Formats: sequence, structure tokens, C-alpha cells
Amino acid sequence: MSETSTPNVIPELTSAESEKMQAAFRDIAQRSQKLLESFVERQKADGPQPADPLRLTQTFMDFTAKLMADPNRLVQAQIELWQQYMKLWQVTAQRMMGQTVAPLVEPAKGDKRFSDPAWKDEVVFDYLKQSYLLTSRWLQDNVKQVEGLDDKTAKKVDFYTRQFIDALSPSNFALTNPQVVKATVESKGENLLKGLQNLLTDLERGKGKLAIRQTDMAAFKVGENVATSPGKVVFQNDLIQLLQYAPATEQVYAMPLLIVPPWINKFYILDLKPENSFIKWATEQGYTVFVISWVNPDERLTKLVFEDYMRLGPLAALDAIGKATGERKVSAIGYCIGGTLMAATLAYMAARGDDRIAACTFFTAQVDFSEPGELGVFIDEDQLASLEDMMSKKGYLEGSEMATTFNMLRANDLIWSFVVNNYLMGKDPFPFDLLFWNADATRMPAAMHSYYLRNMYQKNLLVQPGALALDGVPIDLRKIDIPIYLQAGKEDHIAPAKSVYKATQIFSGPVRFMLAGSGHIAGVVNPPRNRKYQHWLNETQHNPPTLEEWRAGAQEFPGSWWHDWDKWLSAKSGPKVPARVPGAGGLPALEDAPGSYVKVRTIE
Repeated sequence: MSETSTPNVIPELTSAESEKMQAAFRDIAQRSQKLLESFVERQKADGPQPADPLRLTQTFMDFTAKLMADPNRLVQAQIELWQQYMKLWQVTAQRMMGQTVAPLVEPAKGDKRFSDPAWKDEVVFDYLKQSYLLTSRWLQDNVKQVEGLDDKTAKKVDFYTRQFIDALSPSNFALTNPQVVKATVESKGENLLKGLQNLLTDLERGKGKLAIRQTDMAAFKVGENVATSPGKVVFQNDLIQLLQYAPATEQVYAMPLLIVPPWINKFYILDLKPENSFIKWATEQGYTVFVISWVNPDERLTKLVFEDYMRLGPLAALDAIGKATGERKVSAIGYCIGGTLMAATLAYMAARGDDRIAACTFFTAQVDFSEPGELGVFIDEDQLASLEDMMSKKGYLEGSEMATTFNMLRANDLIWSFVVNNYLMGKDPFPFDLLFWNADATRMPAAMHSYYLRNMYQKNLLVQPGALALDGVPIDLRKIDIPIYLQAGKEDHIAPAKSVYKATQIFSGPVRFMLAGSGHIAGVVNPPRNRKYQHWLNETQHNPPTLEEWRAGAQEFPGSWWHDWDKWLSAKSGPKVPARVPGAGGLPALEDAPGSYVKVRTIE
């Protein structure tokens, strides 16, 4: 070998492949050094971080104490697991000898982790899969059977046990995932190097915290290929921009429609692309659509409280709509936490005799938090105190923190599948507009967020008449007597249908409850042209006390529920009038939709 030739330092690689791999190692070393230096500097500035930010140590100590209190049950459980393993070893040995045997345990329907044929066809990987499934199900079953724990602690232990189980799936490790093993052999390890570079990229994006990319973030730009419905910003204050959308019909209903989205995410979930845009579809049905676009709060807005979100949000929007259109009465939609705010606002307006909202729709919104679903596991005094301490340092909650919480509710789909794809397979995530929106999280002012979590989730005061006062006015949801359309998602893991349904027993006016197929997003964003999912209506009885009773008398209808909602609202929206051009009425246009507030991002 001549002195000028490049040595092939990695066996079975060509010189070009070896040089490429060495360049990758150098890049990784340099970026890792920078990240390490940044981490050290941040630790000096921020001080020591809590070892148990979720305060789980005491929870699991309580659980262990209850578990050990019944040693006979513990021994019996271990014997049961040992017996299951004996059966698994037996059927595995039979397979190795060429016999056809049925598996002892199968993945749950829809579990994508084990979809590769090798998990079933290859004896070793089939054994790993079944061993994991047997152990995880045994562990979950025994956790649920421990007696003596209060309900909140039991749910907390169960939730975090599942997080632990999901993390330890053999699909999440390079040597025990057949797809990763195959890719590593075929690419001569290039997938793992690329995966390490992807990992460093995500650490850099998160400024030292892992910000897992769920999609190709460069593939989308707000206002260019998402949030593209034409319209104008016609009003703004420190907290909101109010968007008025261009009409799609020559005549529109006299009564305008105001949409109040959640401030945890951006409003354009309702305007991702033309074919699934609720906003575009609503204009096509003849509604004059106004949408609140919440600001992404920074240090200047840390003092905002829940009342400010009401005052500067829907109430300010109502004033602006009146000036823009000359109409005093409007209909409204509140989505998720935007719906919780709308309920509080309606109660406030009722107490003051303000009847400007003539009808209101709630998209998967909770007002009674007595059964809030799995989000409730994050709401105890220890975890709230830890969260408040974290928020006090900046005055707001970073959007990434809330996004992580929501991702944990579906960890296999929203965390571990991307760990495998991005870091083990070394692939770039696929462009997907919904996941781009999901990653576009917003900050929340500390005082406002603490008020919401403590008074709604922890104490459930919103449904207690007079327990809360907004701007000094005691509110009572039972004073809301306008027509209500209440939507819930059958598989919603954020605002469970059972929890949403409770509002039917609170509001005093006529309530039309509709249960949609799918979950928190697809249950809402399901345009008729897609012909997907289904929905249920109960036309035979007034809303009974529970969702189970309502479902017993409900009828299933195929496809989207949007036409049913349109039929309900159009009858309440007044006569047709000439279409309104944004900016041509009582308020001039300030800038084109989607406006500038929505374009402020926390992570690029």
C-alpha cells in the first residue's frame, strides 16, 4: 500500500465507504463535544436539577409497601409467571424441531411494533416477542390487583408502569429488532451512524433536551402549504389576532361564527390543507368564519391569568366581530381547552346578562373534570408543585413540556416508533402535516396554566356553582341556557367521551350530543369527502345521566358528522345576506391570514 493511498480501516468496507464512515465519526465527535460544553454551561446557570421531577419515588414506595404486605399473593404471582415461561420454552422448543404450534400470546390488534414478519417467522424473535408480552401483561395485571392503594395512586402507578413496559419493548433495541438487525447488516452499520447523527440533530434542536422529530419539519411552512385558507387579520391585541376568512359563497348567514381553538396548540389544525380544512368547509356552507389565533407567549406576557384569556380572547373577539359585521349576535365553537374557556365565558356572560352568543358548539371539551382520563395522573399536589417550581424560573411553561405529556399518552406511536425509525433505522421522518402541527407547540403563562390545572383538573371547581369568579363575577355553568352542540370522540385519550358527556347534565338549554368515531383530532377533523369513521346520535331519548345509557339508545351513521352540525347551526344562524369581504366592513385588514402570531415557533 502506498503512503498516499487511503487505508481501509474498517473490515469489509471499501475505501470510499470507510472514508464516509470516518467523516461521520468526526462529525459526531465534534457535535457531541459542543453539546457537552453547552450542557455544562446550562447546569452552571440553572443549578442542580431535581433527580425525580415527576415525584414518583414516594408513589412507588407506597405501591411496594402494599405489594409486600401480601407475600403469599406475591409468591403466587411469581409461580404463575414461571409456569407461563415453562410453557413458552416448551412451544419454542417444538418450533425449533419443526413443529407448528400456536403462540401463547399475541400482540394487541393494531400494535405496529411487531408487524414485521420476522417477529412471527423467526423462532428467536418470536420468542423475544412472546417473552416480552407475557412479562408485560403479567406485570400490568399484578399492578392492578394490589389492594390498599387509593384510586389516584393506583392509576398513577399503572400509567408509569406502562411507560416503563413500553420503553423496554425488544422492538426499541438494535440487537433485538429484526428490522434494525437486517438494516445494519445490509448498510454495514451506516443506519446506526445516521441514527446517531439524527439523535444529535434533535438534541441540538431542543438545546440539550431531546426534541424527537416526528416529521420532516422543513417540508411545511405556515401560510404556504398549511393554514392557507384566504382571509385577513382584522383585529389584534397582545394575546390574539382575529382572522376573518374570505367567503366562498355569494350569500352568507347573517350570524357570524367565532372559533376559539386551544392555546396549547395552533389554530391551524382546523386548516391543515384545503381537502380537510374545517374552516374552508364552513365558509363553503355559507358561514362568515372568524378564528382566534393565540399569541405564543414569552417573557412579556408571564403575568397573564385565566381571566385575561377570557377578556382579551373571546370577549374582545365579540366586540371586534360586532364592529366588522354590524351583527350583535354570533355563534361560537370552543375546541378542547378553548371549549373549557368558552363554557366559563358563557357563564360569565349569563351572569352579566350578555346574550351576544346565540348558540355554541364544543369540540371534545371538558367542563366536569371528575373523570379526566389519563391526564389526571399528572395532577396531584407533588407533581403540580414540581411543575410550578419549573415554570417559576421563566414565568411560563415551554411548549415542549406539554407536548411530551401528550406524547406519553400514546408513547408507542408518538415516541418509540420515532426512536426506532430515526435513531435505529437511521431514517428521516416522513412529511406529515398533522405531526408538523403537533410539534408546533406553544408556551403557557405560569399563573394562567397553574390556575387551569388546579381549579379545573385538581379541584373541579368549574362545575360547582359560584366556586369560581371571573373579573369578580361568580359563575355558574347551569345558567347557560342557549342551544349547545356537544361533540366527543369515541377513542379520545385527552378529553374522554365519558368526561365530555357530563356537560349534558349541566347546561340548562337544549343540548345535542354527538359521539364521533376516532379520537381527539381525527374525531373532529373528518371532512365528509373522506367517508371515514362514523358517528352516533340518539334521537329517541333526551340525554340520560350517563354516556353508557345514551349509547344504548344511539344509532350509528357512517362517515362525517359535519353535515349534522351544519343542519343544526344553519337553522339558528338567521337569513342569508350578501357575502362579507374581510377588511371591507367596520374593521380594516391588518395583514393576510394566517397572520404573524401563528408563525412564532418555539422549536424550529
